[in-house]
Amino acid sequence: MTEAHAHGAEELCDAGLDLYAHALRAGRVRIEAVEAAPCLIDLGLLHPDASDLRWLQPVAPAFALHRLLRTVEDRIADERRLEEQLAAVFQPLMRIDGRHTAAADTPTISVLSGTQQINRAITQVMADVTHEVLCVQPNTHYSGRRGEVAQAVSITRDQDLLDRGGRIRTLYQHTQRHLPLVLARYEQLRGDAEARTLDEIPDRMIMVDRAVGPADPDGTVALEIRQPAIVTYLATTFDRLWRLATRMYPEAVQRPTLNGITPRQRAIASLLIEGHTDAVIAERLGMNIRTARVHIAKLAATLGSDSRAQLGYLIGQSGILDREQ
Repeated sequence: MTEAHAHGAEELCDAGLDLYAHALRAGRVRIEAVEAAPCLIDLGLLHPDASDLRWLQPVAPAFALHRLLRTVEDRIADERRLEEQLAAVFQPLMRIDGRHTAAADTPTISVLSGTQQINRAITQVMADVTHEVLCVQPNTHYSGRRGEVAQAVSITRDQDLLDRGGRIRTLYQHTQRHLPLVLARYEQLRGDAEARTLDEIPDRMIMVDRAVGPADPDGTVALEIRQPAIVTYLATTFDRLWRLATRMYPEAVQRPTLNGITPRQRAIASLLIEGHTDAVIAERLGMNIRTARVHIAKLAATLGSDSRAQLGYLIGQSGILDREQ
């Protein structure tokens, strides 16, 4: 390639484009003409005329374009295979404690997409647990056979940790304390596992040894967080919620009913005076809207309310939200 004709190996220069167009119109070009545009030979756009080697014939543009695109696609596929190989090689290395390495600009928050990738990430970090796992479980992912399979996998994973002397603390929403999958879980686990409940809890989170926490809001997309300041903040938040929560396992505590108002009705009353709709109250407390309305009706009957507006006033006057729960 001459200095005047210098360009990328897979590029077609203006001179080459003009000569190729001429060859398509004329049917062939003299071989000497290609000296000014050797890229036509490199790209396979011209080939020798078998009947007279002094001439070159053009390859059909559609065929040439298809072949060149296939070359690009093959190169992209090779790059993707290399990407997968590098990811597979470095994945176990990234789980090694990097406290002795120099600071780097590696991501401390990774997006995990899809149930399989999320479960794989959880399984990998759980295998390295040495001390503790903190969990927030606002609701169960699945029901029926799918839920049983998912639970079996998580129980095996958790029991391995407990057998190694680790401990597990889990926060559930209070409406889950009687769910069959939750009850079955603690019937099977053996070791230092504790569970508590709150009326309202944050999105799903799993924190491993206060160092890494895949947060999983909806079961399909999760964030794997390894940034120390963020993880410390989340762990502190968990500890404070834990102190406010009601014990569920291994020793359940029954929350008291005061003056005929149940703990669930007090939680609803708190949201009512904030002006929330029945649908929002049901969603925040993890119940269906019909159940929420039944509790609201019972609360209104207990306080002697005839209307929604009056109910808010009576809640404020009753002092039920000032009582220690």
